[in-house]
Amino acid sequence: MSKLKVGVIGTGHLGKIHTKLFTEVETAELVGVYDIDESKADAVAKEFNTKAFRNIDELLSQIDGVSIVATTSAHYELVKKAFEKNVNVLVEKPITATIQEAEEIVKIADEKELILQVGHIERFNPALLSLDQYKLDPKFIQTDRLAQFNPRGTDVAVVLDLMIHDIDIILSLVKSNVKEIKASGVPVVSGNIDIANARLEFENGAVANVTASRISQKKMRKMRMFQQSGYIALDFITGVAEVYRLIDQKEMDENHFISFGEMGVGEKKKFVVYDQPEIKQVNALKYELELFVDSIKNKTKPVVSGEDGLKALKVAAEIIKKIEESQIS
Repeated sequence: MSKLKVGVIGTGHLGKIHTKLFTEVETAELVGVYDIDESKADAVAKEFNTKAFRNIDELLSQIDGVSIVATTSAHYELVKKAFEKNVNVLVEKPITATIQEAEEIVKIADEKELILQVGHIERFNPALLSLDQYKLDPKFIQTDRLAQFNPRGTDVAVVLDLMIHDIDIILSLVKSNVKEIKASGVPVVSGNIDIANARLEFENGAVANVTASRISQKKMRKMRMFQQSGYIALDFITGVAEVYRLIDQKEMDENHFISFGEMGVGEKKKFVVYDQPEIKQVNALKYELELFVDSIKNKTKPVVSGEDGLKALKVAAEIIKKIEESQIS
């Protein structure tokens, strides 16, 4: 099987990881890396035995797919440049700095029939992947994504830095349009919003309460989902998912579940059972890169498409707008 030629643009902290993992993707051949900081590119290229390109066009002319792992403000121009060379793109989240920029690159990808995948890595978290056997139809979602302070990432609001992970997951789970957004937040240690909370109300009645902070004492990345006859808790740090369900007598007998409680009486009686799905043994970022390569080779829509990235950005932008409006008033 022929290997797909790939490259990495941006060799900072995350770009270095992309570079390392591309060397481990069996279906890909890492051609080289590029960074505006030549010393960074040289160091990464040396460590992973690849080439540091001095000219971005030279790299793009030799590859079929590229990871763009630069600052958000540079995404738009870099993605456009890759598309001009007919190179498929995986761009880190958020997709771009503005909605207009995102709309344009999504349109270009569609017109040129190129793959545009957005790096919302939590879609590939073992906790979420382990739920593939369950029907998910959440009506209330609570998320908490807290991080210790790190100057890296403070060039954008915490909504775009951290919360957007959960926004993307929520939009993928709730099959309905957002009807209303309420939000609050404050800057604390940077010039941008460092703590934020948003309430998303959907047209189908579902509600999501989303909290993000980058000045917490300890890390937390948890999601709780409530749906008809079920409660699901996910820990994105440990990769563990826990499922509590209400089942009837027939399902109870057929599967030999142990009941944790009962609700109702007679034929309508329901039993509370607990499942802990097997943790998927997967490196989320490596899996993301593998699926990116597969999408290019098979000409299939990526799991996290450009349209998905645009939807998440639109919601994030509206949250930021609501917060800024509340601060003015």
